[in-house]
Amino acid sequence: MSFKFEKLLIWQKAMDLGEHVHKISRQFPKEEMYNLTSQTIRSADSIALNIAEGSISQSNPEQHRFLGYSVRSIAELITCLYKAKRREYINESDFKWIYQECFDLMNMTIGFKNKMK
Repeated sequence: MSFKFEKLLIWQKAMDLGEHVHKISRQFPKEEMYNLTSQTIRSADSIALNIAEGSISQSNPEQHRFLGYSVRSIAELITCLYKAKRREYINESDFKWIYQECFDLMNMTIGFKNKMK
């Protein structure tokens, strides 16, 4: 027995991304704990959370809205990562990997949203 969102590749990828971001953000300085660290983790976690929440909705407009929230969370995460990179909390390699994962996940989410129309 499982929820249907567990079978979605976009949810699975979002879950993996969230765990990777959480691990990396633990390296941020303590002074960022309630600022950039928290915001980075929340935006990364929000991607999968919104995919799951939208998948159990009975209406297409509501599903689209939650998938839109996921895409917005990806944009928020990318902005947090740019901040972290500028402040030298993450290296170029980690930034590029997460950036590419976000880009791929965004395109997959938009494609999934458009397929539902």
